[in-house]
Amino acid sequence: MTASQHAIDLLAIAAAAADSKQATDLVALDVSQPLPFADVFFLATGRNERNVIAIANEIEDKLIEAGSKPLRREGRAEGRWILLDFGDIIVHVFHEEERVYYSLERLWKDCPVLPIEVAERAEPQDGVAEATE
Repeated sequence: MTASQHAIDLLAIAAAAADSKQATDLVALDVSQPLPFADVFFLATGRNERNVIAIANEIEDKLIEAGSKPLRREGRAEGRWILLDFGDIIVHVFHEEERVYYSLERLWKDCPVLPIEVAERAEPQDGVAEATE
């Protein structure tokens, strides 16, 4: 069994939302084989508690806009590890320290990694914005 197309579509939305809030280390795991209640674990990392909360809020907002309903939310008050359960996809937004400590990728290493495609952010060269004419 592999992740459903619906879960893959939600993953694309969640990844774009996370990327828009400068989340790092985006990883998606196909957990449809060992878990009967979810198809995808999506993991993202924030630099600090405020960033973790902003990432989780943006993901939740975008998934709700796409018509998906959150079944469960945990960890928002602390901003260290926020879990958003949308049924087919479970989102884990970690603070850097928790991401290393809990190492979900290692725990779920037998699950296939799903590709994540996000648009490249335009960054000025040498940190200087180019002048427009």
